[in-house]
Amino acid sequence: MAIANRLEIKQGQGLVMTPQLQQAIKILQLSNLELNDYINQELERNPALEREEEEFSEEASDEFAKSDDVTELGVSAEGDEPGASDSIDASYEDVYNDADIPAAESYGSQTDWSSAGSGRSYDELDSLESTLAQEVSLRDHLETQANLAFENPQDKMIAAYLIDSIDDGGYLRIDGEEVARNLGIDEEKLEDIIAVLQTFDPIGVCARNVKECLAAQLHEKKQLDEKMALLLDNLDMLAKHDLRSLCHILEVDGEDLAGMIGKIRSLTPKPGASFGSTSSDAITPDVFVREAPNGLWVVELNTENLPKVLVNNSYCEMVSRHARTEDEKSYITECQNEASWLVKSLDQRARTILKVAREIVRQQDGFLTYGVSHLRPLVLKDVANVIDMHESTVSRVTSNKYISTPRGVFELKYFFTTSISSSYGGEAHSSESVRYQIKTLIDEEPVLAPLSDDAIVDILKQTGIDIARRTVAKYREAMRIPSSVTRKRQKSF
Repeated sequence: MAIANRLEIKQGQGLVMTPQLQQAIKILQLSNLELNDYINQELERNPALEREEEEFSEEASDEFAKSDDVTELGVSAEGDEPGASDSIDASYEDVYNDADIPAAESYGSQTDWSSAGSGRSYDELDSLESTLAQEVSLRDHLETQANLAFENPQDKMIAAYLIDSIDDGGYLRIDGEEVARNLGIDEEKLEDIIAVLQTFDPIGVCARNVKECLAAQLHEKKQLDEKMALLLDNLDMLAKHDLRSLCHILEVDGEDLAGMIGKIRSLTPKPGASFGSTSSDAITPDVFVREAPNGLWVVELNTENLPKVLVNNSYCEMVSRHARTEDEKSYITECQNEASWLVKSLDQRARTILKVAREIVRQQDGFLTYGVSHLRPLVLKDVANVIDMHESTVSRVTSNKYISTPRGVFELKYFFTTSISSSYGGEAHSSESVRYQIKTLIDEEPVLAPLSDDAIVDILKQTGIDIARRTVAKYREAMRIPSSVTRKRQKSF
């Protein structure tokens, strides 16, 4: 067969990623802070764009709030309601003072932006500077470990909530009783999650006070004996440099006390300080959820958080009339079109966030009413099908977008959980609710006749939960619950 050049014409269809569509996709996935920076850049670049005056923005916000973008949703969840941190004895500034311490060692139809794919033009590729290594924050470091340590979506949500409460020093500043009440869990469950967090690197992180922080580090070094524990109980005396009283309490001489103090001074009182000062920007929710007097849930956008920009058409017309060349007219027309598209994209972003938030609240009203244990199985596709959008669009909307609920502020993506099918063909069960039932069965089992995994499977199937024995074992191990043989041995003593 001879090789020859020939000319062929083929017809095909393809989606063209226009700059406007790329901009709309980019805006949709930006967080509040990133969006404000982007708007500021556009205001500097585009003379046809300007900030909306405050009096007009308030009127527009009221009008937007009165439209269909504020929704009341009924509560249909069924179930029953499930059932203070220690003060710091001495500050680490006092304990680690060198003095006196012994020396020791809606414009148009709804647009599905996601179907365009993820392609970018050459001009939009990341610059070389943006590829340089960035300092990992303490929060990111802990979240990475939490994703590996917790399999249960319920536990992951609780852990993320606690990690958000950690200060730059690595201390957990919470009221345990209040947090447990907000999340709809018991304090024992909260303490279990905190205990796991306190095993994370750096050692001592997530402690409630100095004593707890130092004890974790000494335990890691296998130096936490009875006398060291007693010294930690009397940190206030160490802060006051009352060494004579400490020797009497610990029943040691001055040399031994100096060695113990040296071990204390070798520890890190601020385990989170090694990550530097993180940006402590307060999370501003994109959506508010509140309960109306009639018992319905009201979902509304945070209008204070919406960028307030508009197109200055009068300025564009004036410049266009006085333009001397076609290039000048073309430039101002292009700026006007870009500004108009940006305003439309911002409006579309706000309405898309609200649509997704509405559906999440409708699906997860059990969480709002009863707490984390009543989260329902939910995936991106479930929300996408209801609001008639692509899954990747929902994914973009739920990333870095926050919702303020009566139980706290959560990222939208936290409400998506896996499901377990029903043995009777009914509604699927959330995996975390199944874990909760497994834990309840084990807590209530007879002391001398603990339930085996097979027995738990039979009981759950009677309640309509189709689950395999290996899945029960997996969930049990994830909750750090030993086998039935080990539990029987432990309870027999």
